[in-house]
Amino acid sequence: MSVKHRDNIRNLAIIAHVDHGKTTLVDAMLHQSGLFRANEKVAERMMDGLDLEREKGITIMAKNTAINWHGTTINIVDTPGHADFGGEVQRVLKMVDGCLLLVDASEGPLPQTRYVLSNALAAGLSPIVVINKIDRPDARIAEVVDEVLELFFDLDASEEQCDFPILFTVAKTGTATRDINVPGNNLSPLFDVILENVPAPTYEEGHPLQLQITTLDYSSYLGQMGIGRVSNGTLKIGDAVLMTGGEGGTTAKITKLYGYSGLKRFEIQEANPGEIVAIAGIEGIQLGWTLTDPLNPKPMQALKIDEPSLEMIFSVNTSPFSGLEGKYVTSRQLRDRLFKETLGNPSLKVEETNSADSFRVLGRGELQFAILLETMRREGFEVGVGKPRVLTKKDENGAVLEPWEHLIIDCPEEYIGVITQTMGFRKGRMMKMVNHSSGWVRLEFEITLRGLIGLRSQLIVETRGTAIINHIFLAWREHVGEIPHRKSGVLIADRTGKANAYALQNLQERGQLFVGPGVEHYSGMIVGENSRTDDMWVNPSKEKKLTNMRASGSDDNYMLHPPKIISLENALEFIADDEIVEITPESIRLRKRLLTVEAVKKASRGA
Repeated sequence: MSVKHRDNIRNLAIIAHVDHGKTTLVDAMLHQSGLFRANEKVAERMMDGLDLEREKGITIMAKNTAINWHGTTINIVDTPGHADFGGEVQRVLKMVDGCLLLVDASEGPLPQTRYVLSNALAAGLSPIVVINKIDRPDARIAEVVDEVLELFFDLDASEEQCDFPILFTVAKTGTATRDINVPGNNLSPLFDVILENVPAPTYEEGHPLQLQITTLDYSSYLGQMGIGRVSNGTLKIGDAVLMTGGEGGTTAKITKLYGYSGLKRFEIQEANPGEIVAIAGIEGIQLGWTLTDPLNPKPMQALKIDEPSLEMIFSVNTSPFSGLEGKYVTSRQLRDRLFKETLGNPSLKVEETNSADSFRVLGRGELQFAILLETMRREGFEVGVGKPRVLTKKDENGAVLEPWEHLIIDCPEEYIGVITQTMGFRKGRMMKMVNHSSGWVRLEFEITLRGLIGLRSQLIVETRGTAIINHIFLAWREHVGEIPHRKSGVLIADRTGKANAYALQNLQERGQLFVGPGVEHYSGMIVGENSRTDDMWVNPSKEKKLTNMRASGSDDNYMLHPPKIISLENALEFIADDEIVEITPESIRLRKRLLTVEAVKKASRGA
């Protein structure tokens, strides 16, 4: 069979660290390709379609779009920049032939940049390097270019991959230039480099159909849809195909076929090699499966996804407030929702437990769990989750191994001492410290994943919100023993009621409160963080005794500190082993597993 090229197609993935301007650059490319009318109103960060993506400013789900530039179709895949969503990255890289690596002109390559690039290089993609935000006052362009080159060497890139073109852009204004001394006017240099350096898709003439499903989508009108690239052969409406994961499989008929133009899908009658298409109407379509010719099946190699490193127990909400705020509260509804999530997210695994009300969920990181939980609560679910637990395994000698992470912290110079002290407490090892002579330093550590749980919120407090924290999986190494989790105890409500100002004024001397006046609470609910190491049962609804004595102007003059607002990510980091985060569409509450003083005493006697 002879190898042919599709010269009128380029398939490209854009990879970058969180907040380096990737989605903003795609916006500018869509605008300058002539996709929109001059007076057409379009939203910023068009590729971030999920509400959570817009709120957090990160890409969670990989998405693809298509641009026509001088007769060539450029299929662009926008990939997540956070390692917790690495399963998305590893899948979509199978659809492309080149990658555009976007790096911030000040921050340089960060751990997630390294992670996504390592996958791209391993897949044999041809890279293009774009140094973005060159207009930043603290830009250090020459040093960042050197750091990118060092990164390629560290990742054992091939000689061809290290010979990458470099462009300099300001994604916000939509300009690019090949020469840093010559200001750019538009993104034409970027489009030209893509056409020159990204290889055209290749296929074997006469080869049977091969299309691997790398992304799943859902339409309320069409149902579940599979998205993938036609590697070989031709796919037409009405064709019978074999859907297989390697052995066996099921036969299906193609009823709906869609191509891409900009952000929209349009119906097509056939798809040829190199094209990225969406397929609807196939029952039970699964990620990683290949659509091939049933008479001459040629399944493609299965997708390889990194193994999970964290687990959490998801349970139905068993608090006294269960069912008051959510629509979906039963174990059957929770089970169906979790297993539905695994259909489109192969980096997430769900297992049954001994209890019908609880499920073991395995994933890549705290952010991945937090995004799933936030999505579920917005859908109307009530759920209780325990503390994230790090997975371990044993080597051939029986020694226990745990995941270690490469941690990078950027912070002002004055916080070096407090950060190194905190890292020592969590058994982190400093590997490198770089002072950029700008008042900021970069500290690099090796630390266990257990040591990272709760670290972000602690460092944000200790550095007054200035620390920038990034980490990525390093290796499986020997277990380092126990790491202290939380120094402080908690304040626990000992009865059900409504918090009032009189009680809270006395309690705020004990520590930081999580509730304010008028907030409903129940026995066993955590209402604050104790300033001491032990837990304390308190009465947040205690009222002032009525007497005949009155002091004008003092009875109602309560000076209360604002309660601490606990976010979902902070709650997951904060809780201890005997605590649960109760998540509903309207509230995030912390509680003990055992809800009364008597139950706690009985359990301690039994232990």
